[in-house]
Amino acid sequence: RLFLSVQLHRGQLETVLRAARTVGNPAAALGPRASPSAEPRLLSLQSGVPLVFLSMHKSQLDGLLLSFLLFSQGLGVPRVTAGDQPCSPRLRALLGRLGGIFLPSRMEQTPSSRAEGLPGAVLATYVEEVLRSRQPLLIFLEEPPVALRLSAPARQWLALVYRAVRDGAVPDVLLVPVGIAYDLVP
Repeated sequence: RLFLSVQLHRGQLETVLRAARTVGNPAAALGPRASPSAEPRLLSLQSGVPLVFLSMHKSQLDGLLLSFLLFSQGLGVPRVTAGDQPCSPRLRALLGRLGGIFLPSRMEQTPSSRAEGLPGAVLATYVEEVLRSRQPLLIFLEEPPVALRLSAPARQWLALVYRAVRDGAVPDVLLVPVGIAYDLVP
């Protein structure tokens, strides 16, 4: 048995859904009693900004499970970033068809030259287009089994998102923390 049950924390789910509504309708984030004094906060929220979900990576199933949960809540299927975890070419092809985005092999091996060369430029443009089209993006901040530190692939993915905002490809992004907790990691 892989799972006996999947439980959603209603409060956390409501927070994620409220964040998603915020990017579609800034006034919704302020609630029905938005006062004139709330107007400065309203101006700082921008409609139509892409969602970037940030998560810890406890298991190889996290990407599939989070994608399913976000889709089931009407948030769309996120593009899932993949780091340098080894996987077979067939699994990589399947994950690519399901929305997975992989770092080019040279970028995995040499994180310091992430912006150099054709593969880096193509990936940067691809991430800009994903964000520009307001598709949700899921970035894992750490890779199993090493925990409690930002992984090199996560730094590269976050740098690509930062670069898209800095270069004006998108006006802003909304970073939304999400996560999965397991009684026993599969």
